[in-house]
Amino acid sequence: MKISEIRNEQLNDVYFDIDHPSGLKILVMPKAGYESTYAIFATKYGSIDTMIQLEDGSFKQIPEGTAHFLEHKLFESEDLDAFERFAKTGASANAYTSFDRTGYLFSCSANFKKNLEILLDFVQNPYFTQATVEKEQGIIGQEIDMYKDVPDWEVMFNCLRTMYHNLPVRIDIAGTQESIAQISADVLYGCYKNFYNLNNMVLAVAGNTTVEDVIEVADAVLKPVEGKMAQRKIIDEPKEVISDYCEETLSVATPQFMLGFKEHWDTPERTTKEEITMEILMDMLSGSSSELYRRLFDMKLINSGFGAEYFTGFNYSCVLFSGESADPKAVADEIKKEIRKFRENGIDEKTFERTKKKLYGRMIMGMNDVDNIANNMVVSYFADETIFTDFEIYKTVTVDDVKDMLSKTLDENYSVLSVIKPSK
Repeated sequence: MKISEIRNEQLNDVYFDIDHPSGLKILVMPKAGYESTYAIFATKYGSIDTMIQLEDGSFKQIPEGTAHFLEHKLFESEDLDAFERFAKTGASANAYTSFDRTGYLFSCSANFKKNLEILLDFVQNPYFTQATVEKEQGIIGQEIDMYKDVPDWEVMFNCLRTMYHNLPVRIDIAGTQESIAQISADVLYGCYKNFYNLNNMVLAVAGNTTVEDVIEVADAVLKPVEGKMAQRKIIDEPKEVISDYCEETLSVATPQFMLGFKEHWDTPERTTKEEITMEILMDMLSGSSSELYRRLFDMKLINSGFGAEYFTGFNYSCVLFSGESADPKAVADEIKKEIRKFRENGIDEKTFERTKKKLYGRMIMGMNDVDNIANNMVVSYFADETIFTDFEIYKTVTVDDVKDMLSKTLDENYSVLSVIKPSK
């Protein structure tokens, strides 16, 4: 077993990188004096993974929504389900499926080793039958229908469906009624074998614990396996959007909108430096202290719910502006006008330095939150980086990097405005 110490002198923080004999990567950041501990057991398998690689290297299509379906089913067993087991120890447990990964987690202030044992045990012991799969199809089918009435969800997926022609990021994380009907116990076991191989997973722990405690439980519970990191297939996607506008009517008091700018790159994933550079640019452009934000607020076109996100992962990236507005088209026009203004006038260096320091400080504050630390360790590991990489890269970003990013992105010719209008 190899244990490496990853240290950042400036932050005065350290965590431990462990290559466990089972094949699992384990990351532990002990935080002396903290009352709680947070652990997440994650796999590099999300809703965008709609293809599975076979032994001969070819890819086979799997039903959309399988990752989310599998997440639900793993909590079940022949005896007590995982939630009932965690309830007996007093832990708060949960799970999630995102576009890029699936995570199983708990937070506790006592009985850490027992809780970690439960986490590692139930994720490693799938139990599927055709009868329980069919029952779950009805439950998830109701969930899919329910989300069709959630404005925040619909405005985003309408935007993605109008932006992307082929990429699975355009499909609801839970799939569709048609796709989940194709899921069987055999499909779930096949996906589990491929994506839940310990070599495709990571365990991240932060808080009131020790490396010794984590290794003790891992040695007792983990089952050694052979395998490797699962591979993802690159899917061709046109540069153009399907349409520049889409709308839907739902029961909302005020129209909701999302303005997305599709990007087209030569490589499937953005580097950390590119992501950080875009975050700085977006905050300068539309953050709460920006001229655009103040102008939109003064014009009563937005409220405090307005925000922006760099939405990026394997084979997709776009900038998304969203919020509520009585006139979404006017907001979109103002955002595009501000982007053109930035291109014409250039990037103000003082504003750049101020924004960079603000976002850097926000990252430092995040190192006091064990949930944030553990989740960031997962993200960093799957990106083949350390949790301290972002801090080092922030120091290297220059105003010229931001100018270069602006020249390559936020092209209104590849933009989509998605609107949810109130039903009359």
